[in-house]
Amino acid sequence: MKKILLSVLALAALSTAAIANVNSQTGCGLGSMVIKDDSSAVMLALQATTNGTSGNQTFGITSGTSGCKKAKFVMNERAEEFVASNMDILAKEISVGHGESLDTLAELLNVEDKAMFCASLQANYNSIYTGTNVEMADVLNNISTTQI
Repeated sequence: MKKILLSVLALAALSTAAIANVNSQTGCGLGSMVIKDDSSAVMLALQATTNGTSGNQTFGITSGTSGCKKAKFVMNERAEEFVASNMDILAKEISVGHGESLDTLAELLNVEDKAMFCASLQANYNSIYTGTNVEMADVLNNISTTQI
């Protein structure tokens, strides 16, 4: 009897996961799709733990599955190091819309249309470099959220 009840509960959770929205507090992934109760910190922790330990959230983000929106760019360590080492020159090149460092960044981010990438960054310069003390992580986050 317990197995039948557990099976019915699992089936109900899976069937509602297909039509429900992903929780904005724990992100996308299996945990957010299967565990729909987000009324307590315990349930949110279960969602986040399931998302993190099953390894599907990372896959979902890069592939656009499991309720995740596909990322425009997959940031990598080389891109982070490059931006950290070239913050000033990138700021100048983004402001004018072209340059060798900007081309290198596009390559590191696997951008197909470099001209559009450069033009978009130039148009959104103030959203990318939000102040004089902006940090590398902020610049990369701002680049990734730029509408390209």
